[in-house]
Amino acid sequence: MPTLPDDDAWLRRERQAIGDRIRVRRLRDNRTQESIFLAAGLSRSAYQEVESGAADARVSTLLKIAKVLGVHVTDLLRD
Repeated sequence: MPTLPDDDAWLRRERQAIGDRIRVRRLRDNRTQESIFLAAGLSRSAYQEVESGAADARVSTLLKIAKVLGVHVTDLLRD
């Protein structure tokens, strides 16, 4: 079974990758951050932290964002 790295660098990279996938999809659909966080029922700061990769996102938050973007949540989690 693989082990996680001892430092938090891996986690930061993964959070950033999820945020990047959210941002790419949002921009591809020509939508603003505001249109996404309002439709998902999130605060501006919570959404911005997820999209920037600055904070861990709850599964329920990712599900809401995925629904608004019209994608399956797994599309946000993998390349």
